[in-house]
Amino acid sequence: MEKKTKNSFGRRLPSIIGIIICVLLAPILAMNLTIVIKSYTNPDRVPDFFGVKPFVVVTGSMEPAIFGGDLVVTKTVDPAALNVKDIIAFKDGTAVITHRIMELTEVGGEPAFITQGDANASPDEKPVLYSQVEGIFVFRVARLGHLAMFMQTPVGMIVFVGIPLCGFILYDIIRRRLSEKKEKSEERFTDLEAQAEIERLRAALAAKEEIAGQARNGNR
Repeated sequence: MEKKTKNSFGRRLPSIIGIIICVLLAPILAMNLTIVIKSYTNPDRVPDFFGVKPFVVVTGSMEPAIFGGDLVVTKTVDPAALNVKDIIAFKDGTAVITHRIMELTEVGGEPAFITQGDANASPDEKPVLYSQVEGIFVFRVARLGHLAMFMQTPVGMIVFVGIPLCGFILYDIIRRRLSEKKEKSEERFTDLEAQAEIERLRAALAAKEEIAGQARNGNR
């Protein structure tokens, strides 16, 4: 019984692994597709996935907190809730910069922030208006920036998401067919064993009847 349970678990293990892979890859695929679609439909806005915005850091202006080549993840936030020392991502022209808030100020009566990179000797030249804020820093993934950018391209999604998913689906189809063939083969083998046992019992019964018949004839 224990051996049967182990064999059953061994057969289910690939399916369990496949489900885990799909669970991990599906959100990545959904996020990439959402970001790519939004970047094409709204080219003037930074795309997000339910308020989450990933950015690739190009320079080392925030070292040692953030390094060039890192992937930073931010989330949308009410600018009025931001405080000094918060790290924010803000739009400056066509670029998005990730710097730390150093001071709260106003520009023409509108609230704004004085920002500065941790590695920079002086604050940024222009204050950051509320309307420029893209999000607050949540976390970074070291050296993953360029890979993340590649994954957002059609080729990247095919290589890192499409191929693994298709590979698993193909593997699962083949595994299921092989399993079905094995089960049918085992069923046929069991049927043959049962048929052989029936024939053996029939032969044994016929032999007993023959012996009994001979005994009756000898008694006459």
